[in-house]
Amino acid sequence: MAGERGQFSSRLGFILAAAGSAVGLGNLVAFPVMASKNGGAAFLIIYLFFIAFICYPVMMAEISMGRHTNRNPVGAFSQLSGGHKGWRLAGMLAILTPFMIAVFYTVITVWLVIYIKEIATGGLEMLSSESAFGEIVARPSLFGYLIGLLILIFLILLGGVKGGIERLARVLMPTLAIMLVLLTLFVLTLDGAVAGIRYYLVPDFSQMDLSVVNGALSQAFFSLSLGMGILITYGSYFSREDNIAQSTRMVAIADTSIAFFAGLLILPAIFAFDPNTNTEDLSTSSVGLIFSFLPQIFLSMQAAVGYTGASIVAIVFFTLVFFAALTSLVSIIEIPISCWIDELKLSRKKAVILQASLLTLFAVPATMSLGISEFFTNFTSYGGVSKSFFDLVSDVFYETILPFVGFTVCIFCAYRWKVSGLKSEMVIGDPTYEGSFIEKYINFALGTVIPVVLLVVFISTVSQIYFA
Repeated sequence: MAGERGQFSSRLGFILAAAGSAVGLGNLVAFPVMASKNGGAAFLIIYLFFIAFICYPVMMAEISMGRHTNRNPVGAFSQLSGGHKGWRLAGMLAILTPFMIAVFYTVITVWLVIYIKEIATGGLEMLSSESAFGEIVARPSLFGYLIGLLILIFLILLGGVKGGIERLARVLMPTLAIMLVLLTLFVLTLDGAVAGIRYYLVPDFSQMDLSVVNGALSQAFFSLSLGMGILITYGSYFSREDNIAQSTRMVAIADTSIAFFAGLLILPAIFAFDPNTNTEDLSTSSVGLIFSFLPQIFLSMQAAVGYTGASIVAIVFFTLVFFAALTSLVSIIEIPISCWIDELKLSRKKAVILQASLLTLFAVPATMSLGISEFFTNFTSYGGVSKSFFDLVSDVFYETILPFVGFTVCIFCAYRWKVSGLKSEMVIGDPTYEGSFIEKYINFALGTVIPVVLLVVFISTVSQIYFA
C-alpha cells in the first residue's frame, strides 16, 4: 500500500539520494564541453547564477510539494489543487517524462557496461577507432546486457527507499566523488594540462551571446533533475523535522561540485594529449564525447603509463560514469513506481514488476534504434533531419518537456497552491524561513521571472529542434 513507500532514514540519506539523481552523464561530460565552447569561466559564472536564482527556488518548491502531500507528482498536483483535472494532467506529465527519460538512459548505461567489458579484455585500441561506436551499438548481443542491467536496477528498487535507493546512494556517491578527484589529480600532473585549465577557468567574454545564456540555464536546469518529478517524489520521503532549504542547498552544491571537477578532468586531459584541439569540433552530446572521443584520449596515455596503465585509467573513468548513470537511473525509475504504489494501491513488489515490464517494452526498440533495426533507426523525421526512435525519445522528453514541467510547477506554486501554502511547508524544520530574504525572493520570482525564463527556454528549444 501507500505506506510501503517508506522514508529516508536521515537528511544525509536524502541529500545523497537526491544528488545521485542529479549527477549523471550531463555533469561528467556535457557540462565541461559546454563550458569550453562558451567562454570558460564566463559560462561558469552564468551557470552558478542560474543555479542560485532560478533552479534553487524551483527545487525547494518541488520538494515542498512532495513533503506536504506525501505523494507522487500526480497525487501532489491533484491534492494541492483540490482534485482539479487540469493540474492532475500536469502531474501525469511529470510521471510520463521520467518514465521516457529512463528509456534512453537505460540504453546509454548498457553501452557503458559494454565499453567497460571491452576495455577490461584488451579492447581499448579497438574502441579508439572511428567505426567502433557504430559497430558496438548495432550488436544484437546488447539485449543480453540490457536484461542484466534491468535485473540489477529492479533488484535495487525492490529494496525500497532505505534498503535500496538510500543504501545505493550512500555507497556510490562517495565512491564516485573519490574516483573523480583521484582521476582529476592524475590528469593535472600531465604535461600540457595547464593549457586546459587556462581554457576552462579563464573567461572568454567574446563568445558570450544569448545562446550561451540559454545553454547555461538549460544545463543547470537539467543537471539538477528539475521537471522530472524526482524532487517531488523524494520530497514525499523527506522527514518533516528536516530543513528543506538547507538540504536543497547541499544537493545543489554536490551536483555543481561534481560538474566542476569533471571540467577539471576532461578539459586538461584533452589539451594534454592533443594541444591543437579545436573545441568547436567537440560535440555537446555526452553520448558522442564519451563513446567516440574519450577512448582516443585514454589510448594516448600509453606513452606515459603503457597500454595496461591506459586501460586501467579508462576502466576507472567509465566505471565512474556507470556509477553516475546507475544512481540517476534508479532515481528516475522510482518516480513512476511511487505513482503505481500511491494511485493504483499496488505493493512495491507489484509496482516494480509493472514498471520493469513497461520499461523493457520501450527500451527494446530504443536499443534497436542505432543500426539493429532499419525501422527504428529511421523512425521519423523533423527539423529536416531523419530521427531514430532513440532520438525521438531524447528530443521530446529530455530536451523539450523538462523546462515546460518546471514552468507548470512555478505557476502552480505561485497561483494555485500560493506562496502562503509554500511558506507553511518551508517553515517546518526551518522557523527562520519566515520573513527571510529567501522567502521574499521566492514569493516574487516563482510567479514572475522564473516561469518567464523557463517558457522562453521551452519555446527556443522547440524552434531549434523541430523547426530548424
